[in-house]
Amino acid sequence: MPQMFKTWRTKSAKDVSLVTLITFITGVFLWLIYGIYLQSLPIILANSVTLVFNFIILWLKIRYR
Repeated sequence: MPQMFKTWRTKSAKDVSLVTLITFITGVFLWLIYGIYLQSLPIILANSVTLVFNFIILWLKIRYR
């Protein structure tokens, strides 16, 4: 969340690596799928929240390019 707020406040996403962000989003998405497969609510909730925040950062990265 701190990175998301900093990017939003400064309207600059130059500190965020696009490749790293996409790699991280992919990993979190795979963890979410795994949590759904296991029907584990803590894994599903944690990764869903993380995925939403990182999609917002990705959107800000694209928007403020």
